[in-house]
Amino acid sequence: MDRFLSSAVNRIDAKGRVSVPAHFRAVVQKRGYSELYALRCLDRPALDVGGLDLLDRYEQRIAQEDPFLQTSDDMSFFCHGDGTFLKLDQDGRISMTDFIREHTGISAEVAFVGRGNFFQIWEPGRLTAYGAEARARLLQLRQGTKPGERPE
Repeated sequence: MDRFLSSAVNRIDAKGRVSVPAHFRAVVQKRGYSELYALRCLDRPALDVGGLDLLDRYEQRIAQEDPFLQTSDDMSFFCHGDGTFLKLDQDGRISMTDFIREHTGISAEVAFVGRGNFFQIWEPGRLTAYGAEARARLLQLRQGTKPGERPE
């Protein structure tokens, strides 16, 4: 398996570390990531986490913009200023830094959710609420209704 799939919730230890789920660590190892890149989501209280290929993807998009326009500057600020590198220790744990906690609201537990080529870190209650909203939006699409409408 070379995709981040499924989800798990792990408890933060007394030293502020949390174990990355074993199946996520297996993907990290298979892909040869020596460190993880984490970026604050723009519209959700979560972090996107992946290898340097995730950072490369954002940088390729920035390179398509005119470097003299505000969009390029904003994208670089977001990608580089709102990102950080996370180190896995020998036991597969990462530290829950203030950078992570402030954006996500994480306190005692961390939810990990696979997103294919990357994974996300959430506060478990916020992930549950987001998951319910996402399912409701998809159900509306399936039923051909608009938000707030009832199917006929």
